[in-house]
Amino acid sequence: MGAEAPIGYHMTAERQVGPTLLLHGTERQRAEMIPRILQAEVSFALGLSEPGAGSDLAGVSTRAVRDGDEYVVNGQKIWTSGAHRSDMIWLVTRTDPDAPKHKGISLLMVDLKSPGVSIRPLINMAGMHGFNEVFFEDVRVPVDARVGDENAGWYLLAEHLDFERLGIERIVTARQLFEEAVAYVKALPHDAEARQRARRLMPDLAIELEIGRLLAYRVAWQQSQGLVPNYEASMSKLFGTEWQQRMAQAAIRIAGLAAGAVDETDPFLARVQHQYLTSVSMTIAGGTSEIQRNIMATRGLGLPRS
Repeated sequence: MGAEAPIGYHMTAERQVGPTLLLHGTERQRAEMIPRILQAEVSFALGLSEPGAGSDLAGVSTRAVRDGDEYVVNGQKIWTSGAHRSDMIWLVTRTDPDAPKHKGISLLMVDLKSPGVSIRPLINMAGMHGFNEVFFEDVRVPVDARVGDENAGWYLLAEHLDFERLGIERIVTARQLFEEAVAYVKALPHDAEARQRARRLMPDLAIELEIGRLLAYRVAWQQSQGLVPNYEASMSKLFGTEWQQRMAQAAIRIAGLAAGAVDETDPFLARVQHQYLTSVSMTIAGGTSEIQRNIMATRGLGLPRS
């Protein structure tokens, strides 16, 4: 039984789901990888974006050329979160350069310790090393490390992103900042201006927090029922990341000038600075807000593309 769709929305088609490896991996891949993943013995980075392929992931140019029982991979990925701490990379690569761009893509599980792989750090504006560039130079990958059929990877990738966009961690992270902002204002001895700003900003943010939490719960419930949330995941991702940004902006305004100073001894101010500097990127990672609105318009509301 599917979830009840809001009036004016088309319900996402029902089918049994799970992570892409569970849905499309071979029996050998499942037997080998899933126990290791569950035991935290192996970790994966996501090799999606490239310098010339961000929102349009079908524009990837990293190549995997078949050579007997192996692929030879050459190319580059960028903004690869956690690659410097990961064992494997879930690599989106082009296996048929002559096919239409959505038709010639495959997904490979690549060992990041393979000869020819190099990882370079990208330091963000908050001074953190989370992102990386990953380069592949004649990297040999067994054909049996491919998940799904050759040249059918785009459809698996789209399905994977529906799971990634649940994003309940965004609401949880920003909720901690919300609660700390409330406590911060209550503890202020005689700052009438800060208290006034909080009374003006926090009630709306409290309402939005509950909305974001329920949107994330809906997606989690759909997944538990064997459904693929599509526009629903985009709705949760869009709302959660933009709320996270609004919450960071409100916290900066409540803290005032003190938030502009680097003070690691004050946990609240340190969190405010970190959230403010990193929250914008959350509306880009995993598909920009514009992409999410397009998905909601076409797949949720059934609006024409042009």
